[in-house]
Amino acid sequence: QVQLVESGGGLVQAGGSLRLSCAASGRIFSINVMGWYRQAPGKQRELVAAITSGDRATYADSVQGRFTISRDNAKNTMYLQMNSLKPEDTAVYYCNVRNQNLLRTVGDYWGQGTQVTVSS
Repeated sequence: QVQLVESGGGLVQAGGSLRLSCAASGRIFSINVMGWYRQAPGKQRELVAAITSGDRATYADSVQGRFTISRDNAKNTMYLQMNSLKPEDTAVYYCNVRNQNLLRTVGDYWGQGTQVTVSS
């Protein structure tokens, strides 16, 4: 019902920047939350940042001040600008969309993941 196509991952040195993109298509509800998650080897998947259909953004403490999430609703595209990257940011990054109604999540969709590697 919802397809997510990610791009922008790669290899970067510590202190550098990357910009991830997630293009969403399909049945996207007017009320929704888009987010970026990441999973490092041997660790749980964690929320990096999320943004509502009203452009309200939240961030994990570990990326606060370094990462910026945004969305272009006309293009159904979400972005994650990652600055001042650290080796501990190395992970597979996943795009997520949650369709919602007034009370609850109706659908939950994931992208395929894109590798971000930060070298020292």
